[in-house]
Amino acid sequence: MKFKAFAAVGLAAAFALTACGGDTTGSDDKSYKIGIATIVSHPALDAAAEGFKEAMAEAGYKEGENLTIDLQNAQGDQSTLTNIANTFASSDMDGFFAIATPTAQALANVITDKPIVFGAVTDPVAAGLVPAWDKPDANITGVSDMNPMDAQLDLIKEVVPGAKTVGIVYSSGEVNSEVQVAEAEKAAESRGIEIKTATVTNSAEVQQAAESLDVDAILIPTDNTVVSAAEAVVQVAEQKQIPVFASDESTMERGAAAGLSVNYTQQGRDAAAVLLKMLEGTPASDIPVETQKEFDLYVNEAGASAQGIELPKAVIERATKQF
Repeated sequence: MKFKAFAAVGLAAAFALTACGGDTTGSDDKSYKIGIATIVSHPALDAAAEGFKEAMAEAGYKEGENLTIDLQNAQGDQSTLTNIANTFASSDMDGFFAIATPTAQALANVITDKPIVFGAVTDPVAAGLVPAWDKPDANITGVSDMNPMDAQLDLIKEVVPGAKTVGIVYSSGEVNSEVQVAEAEKAAESRGIEIKTATVTNSAEVQQAAESLDVDAILIPTDNTVVSAAEAVVQVAEQKQIPVFASDESTMERGAAAGLSVNYTQQGRDAAAVLLKMLEGTPASDIPVETQKEFDLYVNEAGASAQGIELPKAVIERATKQF
């Protein structure tokens, strides 16, 4: 199977080209004020924000001209995130881009009268954001970064054929991570793999949690708390001589051996197209949550070597990108 970048943009992408007519001067000389909120800064989430801005500019909405963006970062603190959401709720913003599950939940709790689009949300139904993937309601819809746990475990078995145990460090406070762990456990049953977990409540606990795992490989899900401290997991893996697999490009670049990743820049671009459609009057209920169907394969040969393994030639050859 060849993994490559692909974004299922569907109606959203079509809108970016048709509603704005391909015009780089904006649609009917409109201008917008958009609030962007993120739970924490790390390369994947930062890429989503940049992708959003890129797509808005290509649709004719440029910062400093007919677009005002207020980007707020909670730095991993829930109380700060709540304050950001409340500030946005009382503002004159036209719409909002919520990056990551906790952010989307915070904004959805207090903003009910303006469009919200989310990105980097794994399971919006489990998170209570929408009642169904294909039928959102209220004022919120968006783009999911659901990662293919079955394919991730197949990759681990390809790289480490004798792997019997896979460890996952994840935040007990992130619904998106709980969903991924459940999916990994389900996929593991038919692959002769046991999933062992260690939970954290903040990034300072990540290294100790990784050290507690006695496993053949470690898989880092799209967990914002853990990804922000991915170097700590990589350090432990090098000490224990076990490979780390990851679910986002930035963690592969920072030392994980290999993994399948959502394209987070594309997540932001797709989210911008969805929000523009909502701003033009299409209700959220008419815009199903979008997902990616294919994923980028990234490899880091130096990282793999430092963790005591050699990546198979077949894996290297089909990689989207090598670090």
